[in-house]
Amino acid sequence: MALKATIYKAQINLADMDRNVYADPALTIARHPSETDERMMVRVLALALGWPQDTNEGTLELAKDMWDPDEPALWHKNFSDEIMHWVDVGQPDDKRLMKASGRARKVTVWAFQNSTPIWWDNLANKVSRAHNLTVWQIPTEQSQALGALAQRSMQLQMTVQDGTVWVNDGQTTVEITPVKLKG
Repeated sequence: MALKATIYKAQINLADMDRNVYADPALTIARHPSETDERMMVRVLALALGWPQDTNEGTLELAKDMWDPDEPALWHKNFSDEIMHWVDVGQPDDKRLMKASGRARKVTVWAFQNSTPIWWDNLANKVSRAHNLTVWQIPTEQSQALGALAQRSMQLQMTVQDGTVWVNDGQTTVEITPVKLKG
């Protein structure tokens, strides 16, 4: 018998003072049986940090990367179905990133595993010509603390200032300082 997705709901109150983006997205997350709380919460964080300033051409949405290998973790498609922003979470290979770079105006990767420096050392030269690619690393202890906030129903306050993100669930605050590897 196949396992089904677990449904999570998140209401985010986003105040990104670095980009002057203020939004209140409501998410319904279909968490794949093999996805961890940590990865799911990194997807939620990536959505908040990639939320567009101008939503006249749509917004960033959760995609089906765990079910469909041709989709990213998140994407922003405009109303003409053009991919404005492709977001991957984890450690995708160079072929996937180069393909995404050709399909989307902007590509962002959010890596959070302990092995990220090794992965990036092996990948950096292979994707150097992808000028629309930005790669971020979230320190492992910070992504694990973020994963600990996961609940089936979440109210999250996310504040971004000077490159640091504070995620608060009403009881616990997690401080995240992403490190830019490329872009």
